[in-house]
Amino acid sequence: MIRGGKEAEYRPTLLEDVCRWLYSCVLFCIIPFAFIQLMRRGATRNKEYNQRRFERFGFVARPHKTGGYLFHCVSVGEVVAASCLIKRIIQAEPDTQITVTTTTPTGSARVRDIFGNTVHHFYLPYDLHTAMAAMIKRIKPKAVLITEVELWPNFIHACWKRHIPIMVINARMTDRSAKRYMKIGKLFKPMLNKLSHICTQGQRDYNNYLALGMPEARMTQTNNIKFDQAASTSHQSIGFMGLSLTDGPILVAGSTHDLEEQAMIDAVKILGSSTAVNLRLLLVPRHPERFDTVAKLLEQNELAYVRTSNIDAISPETKVILLDEMGKLNSAYSVASFAFVGGSIANRGGHNALEPAAFSIPIMMGPHTYNNPVICEYLEERGALTKIANAQEIAQQCEAWINAPMKREEAGKAGRKVLEENSGALDKTLAVIKRNVA
Repeated sequence: MIRGGKEAEYRPTLLEDVCRWLYSCVLFCIIPFAFIQLMRRGATRNKEYNQRRFERFGFVARPHKTGGYLFHCVSVGEVVAASCLIKRIIQAEPDTQITVTTTTPTGSARVRDIFGNTVHHFYLPYDLHTAMAAMIKRIKPKAVLITEVELWPNFIHACWKRHIPIMVINARMTDRSAKRYMKIGKLFKPMLNKLSHICTQGQRDYNNYLALGMPEARMTQTNNIKFDQAASTSHQSIGFMGLSLTDGPILVAGSTHDLEEQAMIDAVKILGSSTAVNLRLLLVPRHPERFDTVAKLLEQNELAYVRTSNIDAISPETKVILLDEMGKLNSAYSVASFAFVGGSIANRGGHNALEPAAFSIPIMMGPHTYNNPVICEYLEERGALTKIANAQEIAQQCEAWINAPMKREEAGKAGRKVLEENSGALDKTLAVIKRNVA
């Protein structure tokens, strides 16, 4: 395993160790309150989730075999992005154990949806040294791969002390995050020194890690794995509950947050005043705990709607559909005329615009796209993505695409072409993993 060169020479200073101990003390004081909140949430979730709360303290099930790969994926987006890499490793090393940890229940559900029981899964423990050490002792991974951005000091330290290579794959580092990490340099920089390698999504991320003190020798700009993941999605229609474009254009609003559903509703009302537009809206909230909230919002706006969990098929007369089931967003995009990607009017940085692009449909997003700036920039430059700010602009853009189907088709094809031209991160990432794992 890689532990030579600068990694082998590195030793934290006393001040750096003290900072990590102080961090651990603060975390130790906070965790009882977090655990109480976890139990309260567990009361409203399924029984299995409530029973698994002690995984947060390192009491995790042992895998069938040790010595495999441990992937940490925070939630749904990271699980989906890492899925193509995990599948390639399973194909190349079928006898190697794969363990996937998540932080959220939605991420956990996505792991099960994609992999079933072919991977070992549990929730990542709280970042206490004892909890992380207990987890590592049970799993005994030969390498740890952290997806995108979530770095925990005690988790990384526990792996480093045991000579386990730790890599950050598809690494993202926004300018805002970089400024925050610079303020806690005595806690953050030791983590960088303990990492074996970082595979960055783009030049911005590479530059920010460089500014934070990561040596160039242990960084590779691989591009974004999401290009490969989305490009692998068939652009043949998957189909969704009998919906058909012959019954009118369909706007899919995917991964929406608060404020964004209201914007979609207002846009539908604006378009509804036009006799020439017969639009259907398919709303897909990002988090399942908001399904009921969005349903009440539709009722308050006096819009007739259906919830997909209550029906088997959608009739042509239905104009507003609330998708209140997890794991079906891609199926919804497959029948869309055009899409809005959430987290972009709401200031969440924007979710994955490549998912609708995979189905050759044009995309709308709000002004907040800092989570994936390179992706959005590529799509916007090619005409596949249009920035909007409010309901009026959403309605205007939808009407423009409805009235000019050829332009709509061209925009959709441009998005798919961006995917195909920028694939390759998967092979580069696999090469980095191979170099860093004995």
